[in-house]
Amino acid sequence: MSASPPPLQPERETAEVPTCFRHPDRETYVRCSRCDRPICPDCMREAAVGFHCVECVAAGNRGVREARTTFGGRMTSRPYVTWALLGLMAAGFLLQQVNPAITQQFGMWGGGVLLYGQWYRLLTAAFLHGGITHLLFNGFAMYILGPQLERWLGHGRYLSLWVLSAIGGSVLSYLFVPGQLSVGASGAIFGMFGAILIVGRRLRLDTRFILGLLVVNLLITFLVPAISWTAHIGGLITGLVLGATYAYLPRGAGQADGGQTRTIVHVAVTAGFAVLLAAVAVVWTFVILG
Repeated sequence: MSASPPPLQPERETAEVPTCFRHPDRETYVRCSRCDRPICPDCMREAAVGFHCVECVAAGNRGVREARTTFGGRMTSRPYVTWALLGLMAAGFLLQQVNPAITQQFGMWGGGVLLYGQWYRLLTAAFLHGGITHLLFNGFAMYILGPQLERWLGHGRYLSLWVLSAIGGSVLSYLFVPGQLSVGASGAIFGMFGAILIVGRRLRLDTRFILGLLVVNLLITFLVPAISWTAHIGGLITGLVLGATYAYLPRGAGQADGGQTRTIVHVAVTAGFAVLLAAVAVVWTFVILG
C-alpha cells in the first residue's frame, strides 16, 4: 500500500501589517504622499494631494520665506511693543504717585549723570511724567502713532527707534541744560513723528496732516514755558535719522537674499547711532569735568 500524503498545512502570512513610522504600535494603511512612509492619524497633515507627515510639513516650512514688511521687519498682527510701552509709562506714573521721590531719582538730570554716573536716567526719564495731563497727552500720541508705525517697521525696528529717540532727547538735554530736571516720553514721541513723516513719504502717502501736527507741536515746544525743547528736538533728529535709514537704506535692495542685506545695514546703522549717542554723552562728561 502506498503511504498517504501528509495533511495540508495552512499557508503562513508573509505580508507584514504596516505601522506608523513614528508610532510603531499603530497599524495604518495611509502613506505620506511626499516621502511614502506610513503615517497614523496623529501624524497626518492634509495636503493639496493626500496627506503629508509632520516631518515633511516641517521641512517644507523651512523652505518658505517669512513674510516681511516693506522695510524688512516681521509682519505683526498686534502692536505688542506699543502696548508694553504704554503699560510701562502708566506703571511709572503710578510709582510717582506712591513715591514722589521716584521723579528725582530717575528723571533726566545731568547732575546725576555727571556726578554719580547714573546713566540710566537717559532712558528711565521717558517712563515718568509731570502730571496726569502730561501722561495723557503723550499716551494718546503713542496710541495714535504707535500701532501704524510698528506695523510698518516691525517690532524690533520700532522698539529701537522709540528707545533711541528717548535717549537722543536726553543726550541733547545733557548737552545744553544739564542742571535741569525733566521727565516724559516726549523725545520718543517726536522721534515717532519724524519717522512717520519719512516713512510715509517713502510710501507716497499724504503726510500733510502729520507735518501739520509736527509744526503745531514744535510751536508749543518753543512758546509754552517749562517744556524741554532739547528733549523734543533730540528725539525728532533721532527719528528722522533712523526713519530715513529704515525707509531708504540700502538703496536698491530687493528680496533676492531674503532681505538679509537690508537687515544687516539697519542693525549696523542703529547700533552705530546708539554708539554715537553714548560717545557724545561720555565726551561731554569729560569736557565738563575738565
